Amino acid sequence: MKKIIVIGCPGSGKSTFSRALHEKTGIPLYCLDRMYWNADKTKVAKDVFHARLAEALKQDSYIIDGNYQSTMEMRLADCDTVFFLDYDLETCLSGVISRMGKPREDMPWIETEEDPEFIRTVKAYIPEKRPRVLELLEKYKDKNTIVFHGREESSEYLKTL
Repeated sequence: MKKIIVIGCPGSGKSTFSRALHEKTGIPLYCLDRMYWNADKTKVAKDVFHARLAEALKQDSYIIDGNYQSTMEMRLADCDTVFFLDYDLETCLSGVISRMGKPREDMPWIETEEDPEFIRTVKAYIPEKRPRVLELLEKYKDKNTIVFHGREESSEYLKTL
């Protein structure tokens, strides 16, 4: 377990899990949101995002936190381990609400109010994005894939490290 990606619905706790995994293992942590967003809530150019991700993928070891389906296959092809936080909608929505107004290491700004478009993205994940994630996990079934269905499972796993 040297090249790790952590994927799942927004609000599932990918960043929290990734930070804890980083603290337990010492493996360098890279956050896709930090690569993709500017502090003023604008997106970086696509080539900049891809260059930043490519730099992380060149490392001998990494934890890459984030879903970003446009680059998921690239990350799956390179990694040796996948953690999929496959949580229900209520868990993910509560995760989004609970981080409101709190600084986050994985984002260059603090969310101060609910973003209706982002909530729609969270609600659309299971019916629209999850099927593609499952297809890719099947395609890359040679990877060490660990699926958690609730926060308790991921917390218990971290205790074993």
